[in-house]
Amino acid sequence: MKLSELWLREWIDPAISTDELSQKLTLSGLEVEALIPVAEKFSNVVIAQIVELKKHPDADRLHVCEVDVGQAGLLTIVCGGTNLKLGMKVPAALVGAVLPHNIKINRSKLRGIVSNGMLCSGSELTLTEDSKGMILEFAADAPIGKNVWDYLNLSDRIMDISITPNRGDCLSVLGIAREVAAVTACKMRIPPVLVLEPTVPDKLFVKVQAPEECPLYAGRVIFEVKADIPTPIWLQERLRRSGIRCISFIVDVMNYVMLELGQPMHAFDLQRITGDIQVRRAHLTEELQLLDSQTVKLNEDTLIIADSVKPLAIAGIMGGMESGVTFQTRHIFLESAFFQPSSIARTRQKYNLNSESSYRFERGVHPDLQVQALERATELILQVAGGQAGPIVEVRQQQYLPPQTTIQLRAARIHKIAGFTLEDAMIESFLGRLSFVCEKNISGWQVIVPVYRSDLVLEIDLIEEIIRLYGYEKLPLHHPIAPLRINAAAESKLNLSLLRNSLCHLGYHEAITYSFIDQKYQQIFDPLHKPNVLINPITTDMAVMRTNLWPGLVQTLLYNQNRQQTCVRLFEIGLRFIPVPKKVGSFSQQKVLSGLLSGTALPEQWGVTCRAVDFFDLKGDIENIIGSRGVFHFKSAAHPALHPGQTAEIQRAGRYVGILGALHPGIVQEIGLSSTQVLLFELLLDELDCAPIPKVLEISKFPAIRRDIAMYVDQTVPSQLIQDTIVEVGGELLKAINVFDVYQGRGVPVDHKSIALSLTLQHSSRTLLDEEVADVMSCVISVLKQKFAVELRG
Repeated sequence: MKLSELWLREWIDPAISTDELSQKLTLSGLEVEALIPVAEKFSNVVIAQIVELKKHPDADRLHVCEVDVGQAGLLTIVCGGTNLKLGMKVPAALVGAVLPHNIKINRSKLRGIVSNGMLCSGSELTLTEDSKGMILEFAADAPIGKNVWDYLNLSDRIMDISITPNRGDCLSVLGIAREVAAVTACKMRIPPVLVLEPTVPDKLFVKVQAPEECPLYAGRVIFEVKADIPTPIWLQERLRRSGIRCISFIVDVMNYVMLELGQPMHAFDLQRITGDIQVRRAHLTEELQLLDSQTVKLNEDTLIIADSVKPLAIAGIMGGMESGVTFQTRHIFLESAFFQPSSIARTRQKYNLNSESSYRFERGVHPDLQVQALERATELILQVAGGQAGPIVEVRQQQYLPPQTTIQLRAARIHKIAGFTLEDAMIESFLGRLSFVCEKNISGWQVIVPVYRSDLVLEIDLIEEIIRLYGYEKLPLHHPIAPLRINAAAESKLNLSLLRNSLCHLGYHEAITYSFIDQKYQQIFDPLHKPNVLINPITTDMAVMRTNLWPGLVQTLLYNQNRQQTCVRLFEIGLRFIPVPKKVGSFSQQKVLSGLLSGTALPEQWGVTCRAVDFFDLKGDIENIIGSRGVFHFKSAAHPALHPGQTAEIQRAGRYVGILGALHPGIVQEIGLSSTQVLLFELLLDELDCAPIPKVLEISKFPAIRRDIAMYVDQTVPSQLIQDTIVEVGGELLKAINVFDVYQGRGVPVDHKSIALSLTLQHSSRTLLDEEVADVMSCVISVLKQKFAVELRG
């Protein structure tokens, strides 16, 4: 919010400098972001009156003006202003004057006539952005010969204050003055508002049909107003210094009262209103052309101001073009109301409209200022534009207005939060400065908060206010006192940090992708689950909640392949959202680890022949990262998104843990991946969370014995099943088993394969005897022949 310092000091004038005032406001929570000069420096510009005006004999667009500049007497000045008139008071830059941008004024001859100075527009004095060829006009009572810099108080500075969203009460001179009074302990000088007696009995009947959204509506009619009268320069300047553009006198008064008191107002052309004023929700077929010239179709949830026939304005946000005040307006109706912040916020977002009014209503305005604002606006209008005012019509539904908040404030709680003891007298002084009503009780105070402080609802809010006024910079420093201990980590629990590090050491990069994906990708990668569809998605390609993490990883792969990355290894730890059967809209969140492997197995080099990654590369990586979590089995499986012959399910103790496999060739082609071999995996982290605690065993000092078995077996028998059988038979003596050769082809019986395994046997306390080894091997071979009908190779 931008605010003139001089305007603020009319309400409260602490005996401190501008910089000190800015610092106090900033430290109290209202950050003064900048102090801006109201105009660029100029000198020797005085108020002059045009006493004679005639056309230039040799130039159609120039005038020869005889002006009275006070002590210097009468001067002849040639000017091209389009709004010059006899008796007009204007700024005259005398010979020797220096205007902004270091423009120096000299005596000059224009088309044969000597000009002894220059009549200035607002833009030439940096008071307006564009004057459109019009000379700045002063009020009729402006003193001739007075320095313009002093007359307009251009030594003033604009305070650009950052107001946080919870402090809607500070969006006015009154609000900032209250804050200054609180932080400086200085008394405010609130200008009295003149309560005018109505001079005409006329009034508009007001019917509020939506009191829960508009619990208070006030208005009055004013007849015979001169709406085309120029806005006084002092009012123009206050609006300009507050960042508000001048439009017309009536509209400028509405904006002025809003800036002064914080109550947004609106003026209607009374002659454009048919019948009574209605505050209601819009009808489905209604439209309204707004003051910004756009036409909006209203929906049934929109609160509007209407007459008996048509909509007039969107309540609290923007008025309509048809009922707006123009220079031809003679009779007006002034509106001042309280609208619920939630209603204004919802409507503003719906129509994407922004205005100074909605900005304030959305943050909450004082619910007792509406009549006072009406009186203030009436006073200003009658002072300048004349007119006859009718009585104020007020419709109030007290049960829907914000109630006063009462909060119990405990002294012990203040001391605990602040970190030191504050005297009761000081606490009561701070509360008094904030206009809080407090009553002492056993534990502290019962505090009644002013209704305009809607941000204060809890005891901690009051404590924050007390500390804020005491001064954050004055708070004593305390070193933290806390026992330093390392929390015991359960060894059986899954450590995600170690898991991430293990994957990174294997060459994987962690990715973070969106939980919302394109419905097309969802159908490709998991057609078995019907995903939850977002009601209001950000974009069409983020319309459903993912049921696995593969779509995001594959899109990341595609992005990298388009940038010539030949070796891509990715993983992501995130949530997947699985719909709950027979519960519409419900889903279960499951934490999973998903990964992707594509491209070459190793970077290009001279020592190893380049080859593409395969299923066993991925299987080895998974065994590497989860091997310490127990004994896992890989079993042939099927998945709609994976290659039917290269898919395996991962199990532990018969429970599903995850799946891995090659991406289906049809999907590779459909998505447009350049690599034909894309490998994917998914692990349920909840299934990996608990694992047996590793046991430390003494390393045997005695030699291990290796025996090899080579056999023919039916090609449908998985090697894992053979290994599991050998482990079961081998008992404690069997320390390791390894498949070192698999062969199918020439010399192998049809529909069979040749498998060669190595078995390592060892005893922990003695050397094994040949007979013991032979017995184990005999048992193993016997069971394999019986269970799988294997045939030993010679």
